[in-house]
Amino acid sequence: MSVESRLPLQETSPDVVAVPAPTPWPLVLAFGVLLLFGGLATSAAVSALGAVAALAGLVGWFRQVLPREAHEQVRAEPAPALPVTTRREVVHLHVAGGSRRAWLPVEIYPVSAGIRGGLAGGLVMAILALVYGAVSGRGIWYPVNLLSAVFPGAVAEAELARFHAGSTLIAVAIHLIGSLCVGLLYGAMLPMLPRRPILLGGLVVPLVWSALFYGIVGVVNPVFKQHVAWPWFVVCQIGFGVVAGLVVSTRERVKTWQGAPLVLRAGIEAIGLEREPRQGKQP
Repeated sequence: MSVESRLPLQETSPDVVAVPAPTPWPLVLAFGVLLLFGGLATSAAVSALGAVAALAGLVGWFRQVLPREAHEQVRAEPAPALPVTTRREVVHLHVAGGSRRAWLPVEIYPVSAGIRGGLAGGLVMAILALVYGAVSGRGIWYPVNLLSAVFPGAVAEAELARFHAGSTLIAVAIHLIGSLCVGLLYGAMLPMLPRRPILLGGLVVPLVWSALFYGIVGVVNPVFKQHVAWPWFVVCQIGFGVVAGLVVSTRERVKTWQGAPLVLRAGIEAIGLEREPRQGKQP
């Protein structure tokens, strides 16, 4: 043992703290109580031994804290060093109204952006499909009739290369509704991934949709699946996704209403809700 450890500790030292002195009497009291009640199921001698142990523990414990609680001085350990981490700090997202919790995204594209993107992408997709019909030698009406052939019996398999007014109307309706729905979906999805909207809309979504459509159409109409040129189908989907993503992402975003008061979001008109007082207005 070193000479320094033998020296008495000084209470005024910042490295010394006073803590309650260790005592075994609480354990003796608990053990005596255990024997006291355990004797009820065994014998009176066990209960008597437990009573003696409990009394001894009680007296010893009280003598440890009365009339003055016993303390001992110990040397305090140095405070541990602050942990160092290379992780990025969390940045809180502040929204209008001073709230620190928000539903993402805070800004969204208007509905008109999704509609315009869907119409523009659908137009490019239709042009690519007609170009495929002309280049393949099957005629420009082949992809049109093939789209309407999703519904079995809409057009005969031998008549796919000819013009049919009924199948053309069906194809236009399917293409228009699908383009609008996917355009609205793009308008809702792209704000969630703002860094690479064209990669998401022009490559990821078309590939995923083509894979899903390939598995579904075989159950709905196997004839349609046999006649579709799937590489060109994927090219049309990518063309739609790139154009729709460009049109949607170039539109100006609008802030959501989550930072506004509840009365404003509910459309309630009340005095005192204006954020800035009007100029020249007397009270």
